[in-house]
Amino acid sequence: MASSTADQVEAAAPEEGTPAKTLIAAFHRTVARHGDATAVRTVDDSVKLTWTQLRERVDALAAGLAKLGLSRGDTVALMFPNRAEFHLADLATVTAGGTPVSLYVTASPEQIAYVLGDAQSKIAIIDEQFAERFAAARGDLPQLEHVIVVSSDPSTVPDGMLKLEDVEADGDPSFDVAGSVAQLTPDDLATLIYTSGTTGPPKGVELTHRNIMSAVDGLLQIMDISGGRVISWLPNAHIAERQAHHYIPVCLGVEITVCPDPRKIAEVLPQVHPTWFFAVPRIWEKMKAGLEAKLADAPAEAAEGVKKSFDAAIQKVRLEQAGQEVPAELAAAVEQADANLFVHLRGALGLDQLVACNVGAAPTPPEVLEFFHAIGVKIAELWGMSETCGYGTTNPPSGLIKIGTVGPPAPGSEVKLGEDGELLVRGPFITRGYRNLPEKTAEALDDEGWLHTGDIATIDDDGYVKIVDRKKELIINAAGKNMSPANIEAELKSAGPLIGQAAVIGDARPYNTALIVLDADGAPAYAARAGIGEGLSLDELAQRDEIRAAVEAEIEKANAKLSRVEQIKKFHLVSGDWLPGGDELTPTMKLKRKPIAEKYGSQIEALYQQ
Repeated sequence: MASSTADQVEAAAPEEGTPAKTLIAAFHRTVARHGDATAVRTVDDSVKLTWTQLRERVDALAAGLAKLGLSRGDTVALMFPNRAEFHLADLATVTAGGTPVSLYVTASPEQIAYVLGDAQSKIAIIDEQFAERFAAARGDLPQLEHVIVVSSDPSTVPDGMLKLEDVEADGDPSFDVAGSVAQLTPDDLATLIYTSGTTGPPKGVELTHRNIMSAVDGLLQIMDISGGRVISWLPNAHIAERQAHHYIPVCLGVEITVCPDPRKIAEVLPQVHPTWFFAVPRIWEKMKAGLEAKLADAPAEAAEGVKKSFDAAIQKVRLEQAGQEVPAELAAAVEQADANLFVHLRGALGLDQLVACNVGAAPTPPEVLEFFHAIGVKIAELWGMSETCGYGTTNPPSGLIKIGTVGPPAPGSEVKLGEDGELLVRGPFITRGYRNLPEKTAEALDDEGWLHTGDIATIDDDGYVKIVDRKKELIINAAGKNMSPANIEAELKSAGPLIGQAAVIGDARPYNTALIVLDADGAPAYAARAGIGEGLSLDELAQRDEIRAAVEAEIEKANAKLSRVEQIKKFHLVSGDWLPGGDELTPTMKLKRKPIAEKYGSQIEALYQQ
């Protein structure tokens, strides 16, 4: 088995002050600087690895992969929930000269076969819960030679698959860690990110070490979370998780706490108190709703004071956003409210030690952002995509945050608008293309290096970008009016606790309608408080007239914030839930609009019958 000697660490790590050119060079520098600090842990510390311990296991697994025949440029498929072994497997693959390809945990055998076939993966490293799916897919994957299983009980690993412990313990003794890492170049692939496929089969986005390291270096110019803490809780196959909770921590020595169940993120936050937290809008919306529900239960004598504190703080936020002076009396009142109330709310949420926090991937209602700014959690919207390493534009956490925009171009990023308003981006973080899809690559990347993002946007006089919607998803109604369904849906979901998902219909139609899905947490809680009944399923709740009336009230509340043409005239209350990776949602919770339109075609048509 290869060893991790001090000489190898020193040889692989770049000199002080020299930017690391590859992910593994950055990892080795982190080990040299922060070897005894915690690298990755579980919430209960049942698993806890220092950077030195992680490096030792990475080198051992890399040697094991080399013995299995992994060659430079080969891809290794990874399929994990959030757990420490993902970070181990990803870094070991790159150390051995391979390219990791992560799959969504919702992937079916057919989807596994598609991605591994397109990537031509010879080896897979997976969590035990996915062994059956891989066994089902393996018949369509003649090139897949080895499946390595991470299991809590190695004796249960299926026949024909390998145990992670055995591969780590039986490495190629001639494998030279330093020599392998020295062969890595900035233009080598560091990963393949497969898009979640809202409009067709997923595309393999090829990201090089140069791409990733330029994005990391750019973010360092905006914020420094060195020595801080993050929570790994988003899908490993998504660029946001990979960048925020893997690449950046590896490069900066940030402690990673894994949260294997994303539904429990609100419970984990106050146990970790992260210094950087990134979440999609729905998480912030649910945290706001939960906090408001608790505050609503406050004694009557305290409720009035709470309301005054929030009213003052939100007024201050709005004046600051408008560039207007905040009266001294108002500033003093908010400062007092912060000392008496908001500081305790931040602590209870686990958001009291933030250096930065961000939201992205979909529009966030302004009132949600105002709420958190009011309590001292300065959420900054940002924009990025798989093709840009999740990088592109961001509101600076320590500068002017403009609510409703995704900020100005990040360091090293250039942006401009195409003739039709499409956002174009250029920089060293842009993908080199899509795997096996030269025509799609040529469509996305022009001869001058501009990536055509597919997002319609505006840019204000200060250079701040506002995303309107996806170019292909804009609604043009029967009267020719252009609308953003995503923005309308964001307003619907933030109007109250009942609406969990909304899909707006209206393209080429005389008016807008919506499919509404009840919130799996908010709806049962509302029903219990309203005396409608406890323990009712979403199916049962969707049949209740009282719930329908309450949903209608929330829609009217949202309509009051929309223009007349954007407003929802009719809706269908869907039974059950829409789950990530299901018929209606991608694993990253984006709407699959075409499948939704097909699946609910009769219900949609009924909404347009006179």
